Amino acid sequence: MPSSLIEVRRQYSQSDEVAIIDAVHGALVAAFQIPIGDKHVRLLVHEPHRFSHAPHLAHPERYTLVTIDCFAGRSADAKRALYREVVDRLGALDIPADHVTILLRESALENWGVRGGQAACDVNLGFDVNV
Repeated sequence: MPSSLIEVRRQYSQSDEVAIIDAVHGALVAAFQIPIGDKHVRLLVHEPHRFSHAPHLAHPERYTLVTIDCFAGRSADAKRALYREVVDRLGALDIPADHVTILLRESALENWGVRGGQAACDVNLGFDVNV
């Protein structure tokens, strides 16, 4: 049940925004093996002057920050696979690999309230966190 926020520095068309959201969600499905219907992804568009970037970027308007909050427990290999999947899928949308930063923040299951206010450690999530 990851919750993801994608932050960008430019306006995209509605179809491109949906494709960016789907790319990050698809990466999570592939790498973390979450159910396809477990989609919690937001896209936030910043005015360029409100979102700084590294000065060496060839296309600074395409800088993209992906922050993923998730349950703790995934292996380092699963995390590496996630980073590759995100970069590859965004690359297919003309966002250069070196213009993507991914921040993964993990929390213990008891720190998530889900399904009507229950601690995630007390419910059957329907997927394995330990991948």
